Amino acid sequence: MKRSLVFATGNQHKLEEVQGLLGKDFALSCLKEVGITEDIPETALTLHENALQKAQYVFEKCACACFADDTGLEIEALNGEPGVFSARYAGPQKDSLANMQLVLKKLQGIGNRKAQFRTVIAYIDAMGNQHLFEGKVEGKIIETPTGAAGFGYDPIFVPEGYTETFAELSMEVKNSMSHRGRAIQKLVDFLNS
Repeated sequence: MKRSLVFATGNQHKLEEVQGLLGKDFALSCLKEVGITEDIPETALTLHENALQKAQYVFEKCACACFADDTGLEIEALNGEPGVFSARYAGPQKDSLANMQLVLKKLQGIGNRKAQFRTVIAYIDAMGNQHLFEGKVEGKIIETPTGAAGFGYDPIFVPEGYTETFAELSMEVKNSMSHRGRAIQKLVDFLNS
């Protein structure tokens, strides 16, 4: 029998990606499928707290096993910015292009381009117990956006050991070493243990 899990996302692409990583032992539902259509608050100041806030919100609404994630791009020369504010770095409209342009503007003339993507997953089991899992991938920010795939900051982020941006790599390659893929794998290992 498949184990049911609710993933706190409205993004169908993300849902399919995570379902593929979880495998066929799990039946994944998105927010709409459990009757949650409103925006879930994200008011915390860390990725851990935001992921937990979202998972807790879903758990309180449906009292079932669920998980949520929060991801941030952390740039060394910008003291970890945009971090938890990655999606709304250039304003509340969550404009990916404006966010990228703001990062590139702030990094103008700076030699240190080190950065990392970090994903935190908060899982709450059917009994209400909380568990956190983290995945990260290090790399650098390039000066000019390159590539059409991916989303967010993918066109300016080159992962360590690669010469292409996340927006140039295939989904399979990206998933095999991405921050989200690594965090999901820790969740899968935990659920299967």
